[in-house]
Amino acid sequence: MDYQFAAIEKKWQRFWADHQTFKPEDSTAKPKYYVLDMFPYPSGAGLHVGHPLGYIASDIFARYKRLKGFNVLHPMGYDSFGLPAEQYAIQTGQHPAITTEANIATYRRQLDQIGFSFDWSREVRTSSPDFYKWTQWIFMQLFNSWYNKDADRAESIDKLIKHFEQHGSTGINAVCDEEVSTFTADEWRALDDRAKQTELLKYRLTYLRESTVNWCAALGTVLANDEVKDGFSERGGYPVEQKKMMQWSMRITAYAERLLQGLDTIDWPEPLKEMQRNWIGKSVGALVRFRISDFQFRNSDKSEIENSKSEIIEVFTTRVDTIFGTTFLVLAPEHELVTSLTTPEQKVDIKAYIAQAKKKSELERMADAKTVSGAFTGSYAINPVNGEKIEIWIADYVLAGYGTGAVMGVPSGDQRDYLFAKHYSLPIIPIIDIQKIETEADPTKEGRYINSGFINGLAYKEATSTVIAKLEEMGAGKAKVNFRMRDAIFGRQRYWGEPVPVYFKDGLPYLIDEKDLPLVLPEVDKYLPTESGEPPLARASNWKYKGTEAYEHSTMPGWAGSSWYWYRYMDAHNDNEFASKKAIEYWKDVDLYIGGSEHATGHLLYSRFWNKFLKDIGLVIEEEPFKKLINQGHIQGRSNFVYRLIDSEGRGTNTFVSHGLIKQYKTSELHVDVNIVENDIVDINKFKQWRPEYADAEFILEGGKYICGVEIEKMSKSKFNVVNPDDLIARYGADTLRMYEMFLGPLEQSKPWNTNGIEGVFKFLRKFWRLFHDDVWNFNISNEEPTKAELKSLHKIIHKVEEDVERFSFNTSVSSFMIAVNELTDLKCNKRAILQDLVIILSPYAPHISEELWVLLGNKPGTLSYAPYPKFNPAYLIEDEFAYPISINGKTKTNVSIPLSLDLKETEDFVLAHADVQKYLDGKAPKKVIVVKGRIVNIVL
Repeated sequence: MDYQFAAIEKKWQRFWADHQTFKPEDSTAKPKYYVLDMFPYPSGAGLHVGHPLGYIASDIFARYKRLKGFNVLHPMGYDSFGLPAEQYAIQTGQHPAITTEANIATYRRQLDQIGFSFDWSREVRTSSPDFYKWTQWIFMQLFNSWYNKDADRAESIDKLIKHFEQHGSTGINAVCDEEVSTFTADEWRALDDRAKQTELLKYRLTYLRESTVNWCAALGTVLANDEVKDGFSERGGYPVEQKKMMQWSMRITAYAERLLQGLDTIDWPEPLKEMQRNWIGKSVGALVRFRISDFQFRNSDKSEIENSKSEIIEVFTTRVDTIFGTTFLVLAPEHELVTSLTTPEQKVDIKAYIAQAKKKSELERMADAKTVSGAFTGSYAINPVNGEKIEIWIADYVLAGYGTGAVMGVPSGDQRDYLFAKHYSLPIIPIIDIQKIETEADPTKEGRYINSGFINGLAYKEATSTVIAKLEEMGAGKAKVNFRMRDAIFGRQRYWGEPVPVYFKDGLPYLIDEKDLPLVLPEVDKYLPTESGEPPLARASNWKYKGTEAYEHSTMPGWAGSSWYWYRYMDAHNDNEFASKKAIEYWKDVDLYIGGSEHATGHLLYSRFWNKFLKDIGLVIEEEPFKKLINQGHIQGRSNFVYRLIDSEGRGTNTFVSHGLIKQYKTSELHVDVNIVENDIVDINKFKQWRPEYADAEFILEGGKYICGVEIEKMSKSKFNVVNPDDLIARYGADTLRMYEMFLGPLEQSKPWNTNGIEGVFKFLRKFWRLFHDDVWNFNISNEEPTKAELKSLHKIIHKVEEDVERFSFNTSVSSFMIAVNELTDLKCNKRAILQDLVIILSPYAPHISEELWVLLGNKPGTLSYAPYPKFNPAYLIEDEFAYPISINGKTKTNVSIPLSLDLKETEDFVLAHADVQKYLDGKAPKKVIVVKGRIVNIVL
């Protein structure tokens, strides 16, 4: 029977599900291997052909590792909390859980029909209470922890409390708020509970604070920086403004150095690691304290300076050596001192500028280096090293959350400061003797300092240490390491997310009891904020802790569940722990993680943070969660276009011009559904049926066909270039789709989708099927011993695929399979000893056809996935004879196979004695015979 892919694929998908073929053991002598895909958000649109790319690659590798004797964990689940389901709920009133469940059913059907070897018994959903119970539990552990800088790890808050009780605040070196109290043990013990909890909140790893956030009123929530573009939400295009709100935050900054150092220990793409390094943004420099004018420093009295923080502006700089070139200070528009610094004359300008700055996200403010804007507060500061009076401005290129939210303007050494000074006619002072600042700033560290008081004549290193020493002596500064990364906001003013397991008493947050987990989302009448602006959870009727205390009404952000989910797969049904100690000790970490680079500074950073915290408190054993990471490229859409004829009055007609003729006419370009186009030729009948307005369309054809235009774009519904894998599987089968997606190009590179080439892969699989059948499609396998040529062909592919899979070069394997099948077809090979091994090698790529042939070969169903991968024998690739081209008087006449073991004279004798050569010699004696060993034999008559 010919290759009946539809029946074969359904059969084996059903078999794998019924027999749980891919369920790993939780304890075995086999080495473990954990292969993980970034789990998807189940959108209503389902999968398009771009989505499975990474899943296919990871599945090939997982199947390959099983063949190599590994106990493979390859699970799948759903990151099922998300904005789209909630937006749909707002529009329709349908509960997000119902929408999500329907979307998951679509995803599951599509994933199953592609033939992935997932262990579905471990499926997780972040929106399921039995999963988010443990997300809430981890939040509670973070709340009950603080970061001990001396131990360089998180510790229980109980240890901090014990220290306070015995020693007060003395000797505590913690990552905490800037403003913490100092007290003795007696003073601590004398505090009431409210005062103690208020102080402890300054140390907890998750805490409440006022933060500047991206607020989207239309969506009713705070957005992450990467969810905002050009002042509008990425989803929906709604206006976004900067706003201060009380928000839950997490002290990811406590782990900044460890997050940075850990990048050197993991096998991740270097560009992605560099993105994280830049996001963490470690800077070594100094903290400088500028006094606001009219308050004098007294060098002999540091305590007065230390206690006058409202009169001080603190600045972090990496170039403290340039402090004598400071001619102005710039504060972020959100800086807490802006209001008090603004003089009556400047209030209108400052208010207008702040309103303008609110419309930009922080990313936009950082990226816009060309626009110069700012506003003068009317106040002045005093440069601590020379007593000079300098203006205090605000500008949006300074961010409240980076450093101290204030910078010293040194226009001679910084280009942004230079442009700012030129624009507002502020002084520019050269401070190094070789600086050239006529047209731009010169940030050089070479040369000697000038116009710089006590560091005049010094070089960079000596000048830097001298300035820091002087600032420390004056109480006006100190050396400091700073990180660009800020604490992570951990809250959304939305309904569809994990409830925060917190209630409030006297305005302070307290954890609910662990036995009350999970705190389940309550029912609400609407999924919108309340009329007073409270989050949707405030709509819940009588939703209070123990009936009296108000719960937190914000929910957790989208990244909460994804920051630990890989551990739940290890022990998905454990009701008592997020994962058992035994399971974690066995599976340890993820060996291979595949997903998009767009998660570099979101999920991939937060996951590393949570993993390090869980290790600190003794719950996991590995410092890093993902040993190896591969970022798969995107499959881009291949759009097709039709060209509407424009009439003499500039109006669109219902006539369409073929692409090759458009230069002859005035036309407008329109996207057309790629699913009614084949090889860039539109099906005219389907086009007329596509939309009612095209039912009577007319066409100007070329060669009797309508040829479409082509462009490579992002795959999206609006461009009608989305290709549904369901359609391709129905037409060609899942094995064809799997191999074709790999055949498109290197895994890490983005590439355009082009359905035109899929037919070739389908023909290859049919040709592979034919190797096992005779001319009338009867199964026909021989038990004869294979020939040298057949063994050579087999062992070439064994070696090639092994090498390719290990280096994730799946596209070159597909080409090699095609070559091998062509060779074996030419050899008319139907030998079991060859084809059975070939089935095993191909099975990770095309598992359905391989399973069917495996059973036809007489093997037990379900055993293919755990068959041993064939061993490569290099001896079969050694050439022991060569087909020499035989040239007579410069013209090739024939080929003669000659053992390579013969020397030149023996080769010459062999050729001359050969019957085919004798025929061409026609009895003539050669004048000369030239033998190039392993290349050619040339006979001169």
